[in-house]
Amino acid sequence: MGVKGLQCFMDSCCPEACVTVCLRELARQHVTKRQQGCTSTANTTSPTLVVDGMACLRHWYSCKDWVCGGQWREYMDVLKGWVEAFTSAGIRLVFFFDGVVEEQKRQVWVKRRRRVNREISKMFRHMKAYGKQPGRELFCLPSGLATFTCFALRSLGQEVFCSVQEADYEIASYARQHGSMGILGQDSDFLIYDSAPYLSVAKLRMDSLTTVMYDRHRLCQIIGLTVTQLPLLACFLGNDVVSEEKMQHIRNNAMATYRTNNPTTLSGAPQGQKVLAVSHLVSFLWGKEEQEAELIPQSLDLSAPHRELLKRGVRSYLLPGHKAFPRGDTSAQSFAFEKHVSPEILKACREKHVATEGFMVYSVVCQGVIECSNTLEDEENAELLPQALVYKPCRQRIYGLLLLHGHDGSSVELPAIREWFVYPVNPLKEPEVVHPVPISLPYDLPSLDLLWFGIGPEVSTLRVMSFLSIFDCQEFSDLYGDIEDFLLATLCLVTYIVLQVQTLSQEDVDAYLSQAVCLRLKSSDELQQIKLPVLSSRAVQLGSLYVRGLSNLLGANCASGCPLPNDALMPWHSFDGRLFHSKYLLAHSGTEKTVLLDSDPSCLSLFLRLRESLTETCRKRGRVLQSRPYAPEQGHRITPGPRYRERHAGGNENWRGKGETTGGHGHGGGWRERGEASGDPIHFNAQSHSYGHDGGPQNTSRPQIQSRGRSYYNRGRYRPTSRWSQPPAPGT
Repeated sequence: MGVKGLQCFMDSCCPEACVTVCLRELARQHVTKRQQGCTSTANTTSPTLVVDGMACLRHWYSCKDWVCGGQWREYMDVLKGWVEAFTSAGIRLVFFFDGVVEEQKRQVWVKRRRRVNREISKMFRHMKAYGKQPGRELFCLPSGLATFTCFALRSLGQEVFCSVQEADYEIASYARQHGSMGILGQDSDFLIYDSAPYLSVAKLRMDSLTTVMYDRHRLCQIIGLTVTQLPLLACFLGNDVVSEEKMQHIRNNAMATYRTNNPTTLSGAPQGQKVLAVSHLVSFLWGKEEQEAELIPQSLDLSAPHRELLKRGVRSYLLPGHKAFPRGDTSAQSFAFEKHVSPEILKACREKHVATEGFMVYSVVCQGVIECSNTLEDEENAELLPQALVYKPCRQRIYGLLLLHGHDGSSVELPAIREWFVYPVNPLKEPEVVHPVPISLPYDLPSLDLLWFGIGPEVSTLRVMSFLSIFDCQEFSDLYGDIEDFLLATLCLVTYIVLQVQTLSQEDVDAYLSQAVCLRLKSSDELQQIKLPVLSSRAVQLGSLYVRGLSNLLGANCASGCPLPNDALMPWHSFDGRLFHSKYLLAHSGTEKTVLLDSDPSCLSLFLRLRESLTETCRKRGRVLQSRPYAPEQGHRITPGPRYRERHAGGNENWRGKGETTGGHGHGGGWRERGEASGDPIHFNAQSHSYGHDGGPQNTSRPQIQSRGRSYYNRGRYRPTSRWSQPPAPGT
């Protein structure tokens, strides 16, 4: 949320309420205070700082080529150094991230997403015009940054929570209940909550661990209000619950009265006048009341709908312990698809979500709503599908795995998920209703309880096959345990992208696979030394497409009972934006494979093996990759390799003459012309399923899942070598 104009008012008009503090000293004072007779049941000695993770992302991500999809190794180093700075000062950190978009704030979310899409369009136009990244005025966070930051912080030993309500509310509640030393964020709502001190992350200096504390009590002294009256002030000024427009008449009347009563103080900033005028109104209204029992003055002249809206807005600021207008008990809430899953699954979904381990499953099973924010996608590129459409079949199979077990197959009461996905040409006026699709297995769909809670090698194999089936990559089961987990995940993802995006070329695949193989051997410093002669807008979109795919891998892995460790699906193992971009430019300039693989024989051998598996799997599904090099855009050139010069001896005119412009390959119209923006499901090719609709095997020579040996057996992940032509025994 955020109170309109309040942060600016504090910074410009209330310098005495903006106090520079040293966090080390604040921590020492906090410990002393808690040790001096505090009887709270909360931890009385640990100075805890509650961190608004979403507010910190822009400050954490300081990597150079932000448009390329993320310099994830470098970003991990930044997070590690940030955490160590607080740890060395004896400060415990607790992080919160947004886990839901409350429906009452959906339109605010939509408005922000549309604004960011406009900025992304400007960013792509700049890249295509100049071949380089725009300035920070068009800065956009890499796709999936919030999702993967949660896992990154957990890997650093930090306590991380994903909210099931408004994140600001949960942050303030946690800080109040646990007696935290402060809230680190950048949201004026933290002034309104009667909670721990609000500390600015925007003004945080890491070298000295100093920042600005916004003092709500001094603010109240300046504007003549009590802390309990701040929620009403916030709603009159406008926030994410009560829009500015709804209370415009209240502010107009307040300003008129203020100017009449204070003609000598009108030289201040307009925003300052507005805050002071509304504060005087709140004080006047409460002066007419005998008590503040209901928090909404009865003398306030409002229509019934506006009064109810105002009441809801004030209630949103009331933390546990307030008697008036409690938010409600979320533990007693009903879930969207509780009749489709067991109570144990519902409980596990919520626990996984709160612990940031259950990407997607809580939103699907418990809420029936899922959203995805902006992605770096070029709205003028009609050939590359938006990621929302590319991964729709994958999501449908995830939904099917979560919700269709035990379903009789009839359309009656078939579950439907409401999707809010941001992509070009989607107006976001209403959610798209998407139905689940069953995964293709040679036996009956296993129950979710078996996949999540079952034990034994047969169940482990079920998890692997379920995961691979979501991406139509069942053949890769023989690679499980034979190659590293992150490489198996990469192979599944790139193969899936090839099957879904018909304009993907052999060069694109070579760029994806070569950078994943080479990344294993590169340090963060080496990655930062990579120089990019030019930026390709197409490569930028392909990079974001891959990272969004990793999020879908996470969702599929969780739905399948986690056959792979989540760590194997993290981008810092398989993707670096700068490295991918360099491989893309090399691959499309005809560079020889030896050079593409850094002249490393082991990398080349592994690359060729992965590419052969991908090519064969795609061939079985009627998808044959072709070589289609893309020229750099708008006259920006890199030195082409010999294969490129040989293939395109006629020069750039010959390349463009084939219809292979920078907007995409000439295949008779883009995805918009094919109607794929309408929201209709994108289906796999007719040959993409290994098993018939009756569940029987069409290919009787299914690959075996090989044993991983003793080390993996000790980890409880041993896979039997028996062929899966028969379903597992009941009860396993």
